[in-house]
Amino acid sequence: LIFIMHLQEFVTVLVRDPRTQKEDSWHSYIDYEIFIHTNSMCFTRKTSCVRRRFREFVWLRQRLQSNAVLIQLPELPSKTPFFNMNNPHHVDHRRQGLQEFLEKILQDALLLSDSRLHLFLQTQLSPEDMEACVSGQTKYSVADAIHKFASLNRRFPVEDEERKKGKNDADSDSESSSSGLGPSGDSISCGCKASPASEES
Repeated sequence: LIFIMHLQEFVTVLVRDPRTQKEDSWHSYIDYEIFIHTNSMCFTRKTSCVRRRFREFVWLRQRLQSNAVLIQLPELPSKTPFFNMNNPHHVDHRRQGLQEFLEKILQDALLLSDSRLHLFLQTQLSPEDMEACVSGQTKYSVADAIHKFASLNRRFPVEDEERKKGKNDADSDSESSSSGLGPSGDSISCGCKASPASEES
């Protein structure tokens, strides 16, 4: 007799660890760590961790909405002029709203098929680079971008398949990845570290 266990698919998403980043001497912003743990076949990586700021969530929602016209997407926490970065209650309220937004999106099979969502959750590419990747204007595919980011992200052990892929990954793995700047050519920035906003307009 052969027993086949059907494991329930799950996606755990956590939005946590808000940090204030300095854009320049006058401007700061807050970014949040997005942690994903899943056994879903939809995901290239089963565990990942990136940092995103509020305006990137706004971009994601707009892009998902334009691709899934018939779906009413959940709302993001409102962008209020009274938002105070130094007020822990304001910051945590926004963090909770961003987590609820992602939790709802990840329950929708149609939205899960959008490559932008996966690049948003599992790489540190800027919105411009995500668009370029999805529309085939980059040397790397969506899966390449996610694998490359994972191999550079030291918070999780690199899996054996990653090591066997060749020396390119190992070479880039030894470089400092703290710059957090957007990719040039094939290299993809990495880290659950704070990444400067210089890649954004």
